[in-house]
Amino acid sequence: MYPTLNQLNVHPVSLSFENWQGMLKKTLPERPNYSVENGTIQIGQVIGKFLGLPIDTDEYYNQLHDYVHNQEWNLELLSEDSLDKTIHNTHFQAIQRVININNEQKLSINRFTAFLDGEQLLLKSRVPVIHRKLREAMISTLELFANRETNGLKNHELRRVLVDLVKWSLNHLQLRLEQADPQKAMPKFLWYGDFKKSHQYFLYYLIKLGCDLIIFHPEGRDILSNLVTEEIFTYHYPNQQPAEPFPQEKRSRKTTVAYRASKEIESILNSEGSGLYKPWQLRDYTPSSITLKTTYDELFILAKEIAMIRPDFEVSNGEVKIPSIFAKVQGVSKNRKEYWERLQSISQLNNSLLIKGLPFTSPSTSDFRYHYRNALGKDGLLSAEKVMQSHYWPYSFLDAGLQKGIVQAIRRICEAPALKPLSVETDEEVKVYLFTQAMFMPKNIIQLMEKFDYSQAVPKLIIYNNETTGRLSRSDAALLMLLNQFGIDLILYNPSGHNDIENYVDERLFDKHWLDEVVFDLEFKEPSLFKKGLFQGILKNLRGD
Repeated sequence: MYPTLNQLNVHPVSLSFENWQGMLKKTLPERPNYSVENGTIQIGQVIGKFLGLPIDTDEYYNQLHDYVHNQEWNLELLSEDSLDKTIHNTHFQAIQRVININNEQKLSINRFTAFLDGEQLLLKSRVPVIHRKLREAMISTLELFANRETNGLKNHELRRVLVDLVKWSLNHLQLRLEQADPQKAMPKFLWYGDFKKSHQYFLYYLIKLGCDLIIFHPEGRDILSNLVTEEIFTYHYPNQQPAEPFPQEKRSRKTTVAYRASKEIESILNSEGSGLYKPWQLRDYTPSSITLKTTYDELFILAKEIAMIRPDFEVSNGEVKIPSIFAKVQGVSKNRKEYWERLQSISQLNNSLLIKGLPFTSPSTSDFRYHYRNALGKDGLLSAEKVMQSHYWPYSFLDAGLQKGIVQAIRRICEAPALKPLSVETDEEVKVYLFTQAMFMPKNIIQLMEKFDYSQAVPKLIIYNNETTGRLSRSDAALLMLLNQFGIDLILYNPSGHNDIENYVDERLFDKHWLDEVVFDLEFKEPSLFKKGLFQGILKNLRGD
């Protein structure tokens, strides 16, 4: 039966959301692209990616449970949690021998594969064309590694990838290959959830071998990105959420038709780019700031506008770009009544914090130099995961989405510091200073960030510096850098027209508005009780309190 076949060619079949399940159940001769001619057999392969989550998550996870536990699908689960990570020490030693030979002789990929075969590291098959295909698939995988990774087969990660390929092949593919028959069916796998580099190469190996592969990632990350040149069927669900553990049993809840319909309408209205967002819909998104350049008069108009109707507000790919204000008002208007009314009107907004005493932060004397260096990723920038998982991270009590937003803002201010260095400071020391100060935010600042619903009212930090109650400090400026990156409005008043923020920060980062006169030691004018009560009453009516 098999000796007449000496070549196995694999071609993905054309899929749609409607036909992929039926295609997966078909035997190979029933699928398109199947042929046997002149010793060559060609088979149609099912590869599909399903990224994101549908409206009905219970149904989604119940279906995943069926795919793996119902025999009609015959799919084996592969995931970070389900992969068997055991490997016999003899195999590990054999891999090291091949790598040592390669380091000494600089083997070609074909010879490298031959050495792997000689060390009994490649699987074997009773079916000659599959036996040959196993070697071809390994050669293709090594070629991909050599082309993608720095220094090719000399790359230090080759051993880790090879160890993983060998152990997962032995632990998950070997048994399936015993039933494989290119004239009936090839092994079928389902990948679920997040992934690392070795997982990508293993799936590529399975694809090149001719296995069927269905991929699910609730958060929308594509494990085959930049790996496969052929166009692969991809279906995008409307929502994205972190992957839950793979279901061990089916969920009992059933979604009603009315509930599903209401969620579908809500999804359409509140999707990215729709311009309509329900309260806290963007809680898990990562905020970043677009600093607006305004005139003095525009400042007070934009300050009262919610984020999503400000110019250039944008939501896409899990990120929200917030048009924010960073401005300094120098001097005082001749029209004092207008000056105070404008200042008071924005300082009395529900999400505003007025600072009249300086400094408003306490500089840390802790040495975070080693914490900073240990938190750097391979790209030389701060790793959000390393920072958030560290023992010194002080914001673990906050919502996970807010923590991610804070750490990304810290990463950005350290990536390209806008804080002026002291005369004896190196670039790294400035970054360490910013990193350290970010770990000691005052409670009222943290609460200001907690109130921030990214599509709605933008919180404001207003500093009134008449220089009678202290001076703006460098640690104050470091925190202002962080808040600016996070998307919070910053407005500084200095009636005397003296430098304060300019001593620490590049002036190109903020607007500066010069008014008519400079006045020294000008006390802050509190609004009258009548005006304050009236203003608060109007706010309550607007909010429907």
